[in-house]
Amino acid sequence: MRLVLRSLVLTALLSTPVLAQDQYSVGQFFKDLDRGEISTVQVDAYGNAHVEVRGGSPQNTVIPTSPDVLGRIRASGAELTVVGGGRSFGWIVQLLPVILTGLILFVFWRSMRGGGGGGASNTFGRSRAHVFSEGQVKVTFTDVAGCDEAKTDLQEVVEFLRSPERFHSLGARIPHGILLVGPPGSGKTLLAKAVAGEARVPYFSISGSDFVEMFVGVGAARVRDLFDQAKKAAPCIVFIDEIDAVGRKRGLNFNGGNDEREQTLNQLLVEMDGFESKHDIIVLAATNRPDVLDAALLRPGRFDRQVVVDAPDVRGREHILKIHARKKPLDPSVNLTTLAQRTPGMVGADLENLLNEAALLTARDGRGKITMRDLDEAADRVLMGPARKSRVVPEHDKKVTAYHEVGHALVAQLLPHADRVHKLTVVPRGGAAGYMLPLPTDRVHYTREVLEDSIAVALAGQAAEEVTFGDITTGAQSDFQKATNIARKMVTEWGMSEKLGKVANLSESDTFLGPVAQQGAYSQLTAQTIDDEVKRIIDTQYTRVRTLLQEYLPRVHAIVEELLVRETLSGEEFQTLLSGGRIEGGGMYAAGD
Repeated sequence: MRLVLRSLVLTALLSTPVLAQDQYSVGQFFKDLDRGEISTVQVDAYGNAHVEVRGGSPQNTVIPTSPDVLGRIRASGAELTVVGGGRSFGWIVQLLPVILTGLILFVFWRSMRGGGGGGASNTFGRSRAHVFSEGQVKVTFTDVAGCDEAKTDLQEVVEFLRSPERFHSLGARIPHGILLVGPPGSGKTLLAKAVAGEARVPYFSISGSDFVEMFVGVGAARVRDLFDQAKKAAPCIVFIDEIDAVGRKRGLNFNGGNDEREQTLNQLLVEMDGFESKHDIIVLAATNRPDVLDAALLRPGRFDRQVVVDAPDVRGREHILKIHARKKPLDPSVNLTTLAQRTPGMVGADLENLLNEAALLTARDGRGKITMRDLDEAADRVLMGPARKSRVVPEHDKKVTAYHEVGHALVAQLLPHADRVHKLTVVPRGGAAGYMLPLPTDRVHYTREVLEDSIAVALAGQAAEEVTFGDITTGAQSDFQKATNIARKMVTEWGMSEKLGKVANLSESDTFLGPVAQQGAYSQLTAQTIDDEVKRIIDTQYTRVRTLLQEYLPRVHAIVEELLVRETLSGEEFQTLLSGGRIEGGGMYAAGD
């Protein structure tokens, strides 16, 4: 602010007509005047004088403007001209900083008062919630898929908001708050909107970070204002997104003093606990970190119920794809079931992004309908990154990549508990020189056989290099990380080691943002045993894979030759080649045809 005032004062001073006086002093002026060497004097009301000196150049100076001085100039024979006239306003320049300071303080005061009438409340204490009036939210449960159990739990809330008197007559108390927990992008916010759209009640939406400001007490004031507005609009829904931003556990502030975040949380606890029966307000909140929320926030009477909105299964993913594909022109050949099968772990936001990528690819090619090829390419872009077809790969490296990926694919296709091949390619994509894409199976439980086959598939790439070339490369880095992680969990978490027995030496807490490993307390001898068991599992599967590849080595050579020509093979084409068939043009021929 000081810099702004200084610049404004300087601007005002520069706008005042002050003439230069560095080279012609007032003393020299009077000497030249007494000698009769000045012919013309032009002076303004501020004393700024422009002087014409006989035989010399014009000069500027500042002289007194008293009647005696003016009479002395006229008596010398010089021509005197007074311009501007009137009284001096130099006092305005002196008061300019004070005037500007007062103006800025007045503007700041009006902004604090809301910029409106004098009775407006302080804007810092106002809630920043987005308010949707009754019927304005058009989202319903038909627009939400992949979370049928969550919709069933929330249907009770809809019924209460539609006819609260039916519940009140029975003495029933609807949960004050419902906490939606799940990974990012799983549809928690969309589900909250659907509840408001189904119930056709006012909907207040705010983020947890909107409560907290740098000013002390603002967060608590905003909480009070939000619930005051909600009570006037009851029955209604208040939705707090990312509530972990304001609802974290108290007592973790090591800086001392009062924490603004804790004051905001305390006010939120008071408001949720202070509902009267006539205030039919449902508080919905969303978070992907339920483990960090304060215990007082989760007790009965506040957030009475937790609804898990987890990643959808294959059927849920198919329904989500159908919803997002309603406004997109799909070719009749598109099979959303297959697309749902190859996208395990994806949530609604990921699937919507996948369909959007496919639409962009279709528009880029100038076509009018989205094909299965576009969806397949879009899925690869989302998972692996764009294809790097312009990258120059030496022939030997390309051949090594082909054997590596065919090794993965062959073992995956032959082992009984492994995921089958969906596609394999030697086209570089993202940071990979090539890849084998399996068609994963949604499982709830993983047996020892499933885990061992998964390790074997991961190790098959480097095993194929060693069997074929007698040497290995650095291309199996991520494969070994995957195999080692599975083997270590088998030993430390899942009790699948006979030496260690049914003991959990490592635990993970799932926060919907990825597992967080916590090492247990065990001796150095146990640590050595864990390492030995992990190595034993990996060595056993590596030996198993090498034996399988050596048995099918002639078939591996034939598939690699075809892959180097075509660069990409689908799962059906790979199975045809593995069975001894051939591929000619666009058709596939089985062995013996």
